Amino acid sequence: QERLVESGGGLVQPGGSLRLSCVASGISFRLYSMGWYRQAPGKQRELVAAITRSGSTDYPDSVKGRFTISRDNAKNTVYLQMNSLKPEDTAVYYCNGRFTNTYWGQGTQVTVSS
Repeated sequence: QERLVESGGGLVQPGGSLRLSCVASGISFRLYSMGWYRQAPGKQRELVAAITRSGSTDYPDSVKGRFTISRDNAKNTVYLQMNSLKPEDTAVYYCNGRFTNTYWGQGTQVTVSS
């Protein structure tokens, strides 16, 4: 059964850091392009980081220089290192895997507040 399971969310003060992890099972992880999305209350889900199976990365301007996506194919895991967090980064963060099919994780809450 295909699954993506996120972890690492929580409450952090502005300027702080968090590292999210997403472990994949039931898929040929190395073939998949992986991404992290977020959705804040009342807003559309948006892409915050993407990494291809060859390791190329892409970020929107809103997080560029603060967020870093990486992958470990040996561990079937994709990471999102988030630094210099701002209150506007508060959202549920979702892991996404795309190849012949698309899979989503259940999401992990990130709250940036003092």
